[in-house]
Amino acid sequence: MLYGEKAIKEALLEAWDNPYPDRDYKIEISFPEFTCLCPRSGYPDFATIKISYIPDKKIVELKSLKLYLNSYRDKYISHEAVTNKIYEDLHNLLKPRNLEVIGDFNPRGNVKTIIKVSSECK
Repeated sequence: MLYGEKAIKEALLEAWDNPYPDRDYKIEISFPEFTCLCPRSGYPDFATIKISYIPDKKIVELKSLKLYLNSYRDKYISHEAVTNKIYEDLHNLLKPRNLEVIGDFNPRGNVKTIIKVSSECK
């Protein structure tokens, strides 16, 4: 197994202390090369994952996030499930003041899907 494959296989999200926990500020992250596999056909799905959050005590460590998102490349999971799973994992890890995760999936079969999960959707 190559070192990159090993790093992705062992990926765990990591939180760091927020250097400004008393200040409201927004962190926006874009991951334009996200891939997973369609659970019905096995075909690859491509998306841009957008994460926007206002941190509280913790922020996400970016390399761990990159490896975590890359770990989905061999998983059979729907657009809805993966977007909600990313939201859930980040929310549980960071407990942010506000969080939004958008899965902006490329068209396949002439159908485009955008999934939005946020603290405000409740």
